[in-house]
Amino acid sequence: MKLVTRAQLGWPASAAPSQPSTKGVKVHYEGTAVSRKLLTDHDACLDEWKNIRRSHLANTAENYSDVAYNYAACPHGYLLEGRGLRHRTGANGNQALNQAHYAILGLVGSSGLTDPPDLMLSAIRDGIDLMRKNGAGPEIRGHRDGYATACPGGPLYAWVQKGAPRPNAAPANPPKEDSDVALSDADIKRIADAVVDRLLGKDAFDAPEDSANYSPDPKSSAHYWTGRTVFRELVTKIRKLDKAVTALAAAQRKGS
Repeated sequence: MKLVTRAQLGWPASAAPSQPSTKGVKVHYEGTAVSRKLLTDHDACLDEWKNIRRSHLANTAENYSDVAYNYAACPHGYLLEGRGLRHRTGANGNQALNQAHYAILGLVGSSGLTDPPDLMLSAIRDGIDLMRKNGAGPEIRGHRDGYATACPGGPLYAWVQKGAPRPNAAPANPPKEDSDVALSDADIKRIADAVVDRLLGKDAFDAPEDSANYSPDPKSSAHYWTGRTVFRELVTKIRKLDKAVTALAAAQRKGS
């Protein structure tokens, strides 16, 4: 986890109300145009986050005590501290909703930068996991769940609906490696038959010149060995060897 703290941002301790536990976390987006410059300039991400806090503190109608979100996540995989742990959010729409869930913001918007990169999704998961260890329940929702809004936008909400999976996570049931695949006897027989049929049905290589039926003519089938030729040659040699061994054994018995 790459965390940028309030102290690193130059902010004092949050004045937001205490909130020791919730049902879970709600995911948000900015809901306005967000510059794609954030993709290549991390300083722009920090400026964006600071500007959000500045605008919230200047909003006299909402009377925010701090930036509304507990955390934000940027395209470079940084988790940016807002109200932080165990503080009530001001982002979910009303006091009941704020008490029910903490809030985390992805720095994407309704135009410009709209699709959250994997590093941002990982940072959002970092924030969710951190809050779960510090009072948040298991629920992961979008801002629109329970409040009439388009937030957190189509791409982020689709990810939330999938359970907010961490990018590049191993699948729950990874496919077995080839060495782990169990073959039935029928599978093995089909494979063996296919190999033998391939071997026996095609001339494969030049025959040795000392083979019984060798022909120097490349156009002659006797110039090549097939699988059948190999087997026939082996059987012939084995029979000759067997006869020789039998004769030698007989001679030894006779001599003794």
